[in-house]
Amino acid sequence: MAWRGYLSRSVKELRFLYCQTSPASLPAREFVHRNYKDLKTLNPKLPILIREASGVEPQLWARYDMGVERYVRLEGLTEPQINKALEELVKAGGIF
Repeated sequence: MAWRGYLSRSVKELRFLYCQTSPASLPAREFVHRNYKDLKTLNPKLPILIREASGVEPQLWARYDMGVERYVRLEGLTEPQINKALEELVKAGGIF
């Protein structure tokens, strides 16, 4: 998982969107709970935003240079799949 240290090189901002109570958002909530500290330690200047809203579909957004944004829907994904989706968003930034 060495790519986690390069997160801030390709991504300018990460946003996690999910519902506080929805079962569909549970894996996203757990992923953030288990990985936020590690991601923030490796990328201290990278804004990692967590947006909770009732009834919202779980999503992960990445903002790159020039305001370009991409997102992945997290509904139905497990924590390892969310990790893989995050890795793909990092690689989409073009540093690798």
